[in-house]
Amino acid sequence: MIAVTAASGHLGRRAVEALLKRVPAAGLVALVRHPGRAGDLAALGLQVRKGDYDRPDTLAPALAGVEKLLFISGSEVGRRLPQHRAVVDAARRAGVRLVAYTSILHADTSRVMLAVEHRETEAMLRASGLPYVLLRNGWYLENYTEHLGPALANGAIAGSAGNGRIAAAARADYAEAAAAVLTGTGHEHRVYELAGAPFTMADLAAEVSRQAGKPVAYRDLPPADYRAVLVGAGIPGPYADALVDADLGVARGELDDASGDLERLIGRPSTPLASAVAAALAALPAA
Repeated sequence: MIAVTAASGHLGRRAVEALLKRVPAAGLVALVRHPGRAGDLAALGLQVRKGDYDRPDTLAPALAGVEKLLFISGSEVGRRLPQHRAVVDAARRAGVRLVAYTSILHADTSRVMLAVEHRETEAMLRASGLPYVLLRNGWYLENYTEHLGPALANGAIAGSAGNGRIAAAARADYAEAAAAVLTGTGHEHRVYELAGAPFTMADLAAEVSRQAGKPVAYRDLPPADYRAVLVGAGIPGPYADALVDADLGVARGELDDASGDLERLIGRPSTPLASAVAAALAALPAA
């Protein structure tokens, strides 16, 4: 029995899809905060169970009979450590035999603020006695391609990443890597640095411009100016701070990687930037 936490989220749903290519639906459990809203998962034949990171009492029953767990990190920065401890404690009590945790690229050395909770969760897993796998996911291509409308409207993509390279991949790539680990053998206590083909923000702007047929430039800004752009676009201050900090991490080279772990796990090249841009542009409403 394999369970996926946060199964109704972007990565969780793709992980379910990837697992269904490898194992019968009857062997999968989807953990979600609101089972009543996950009818599509139930329709696939999965068991849908309530598993709320903020409700530790829901987690142990949700993991009953589960042998392997895809533990997708919480999305609420600043609240993740107690949430993650609840999952780890429940997995230990339930006797889960393998926990695959979605961490961040180079969590042990990265100086980006988002790495702190991941690094502490990794330490928590190591201390738990549970067999674990660390899936250190790089940035999602979708972080960039899902917001191309404003870039096209303004003719520019703003950031503070300089010439730093971003080894991003699609959510579906990371989901396939997780499925390969959960259905394979010999992954216990392994650390995988998962990343795609690197590009710079200028490369991204050039690709968008090429495919859209209109000029789009990358505008590299001082951190304070980039933060002002984000806040002006309606992004809350703390989240804007995290995005600026992440760009500074990109500039330092902390979101780049050449390990090849992702391609080896999924058995193919990761999704190219050009493909992700094409899909995003096709999804934009007609002008």
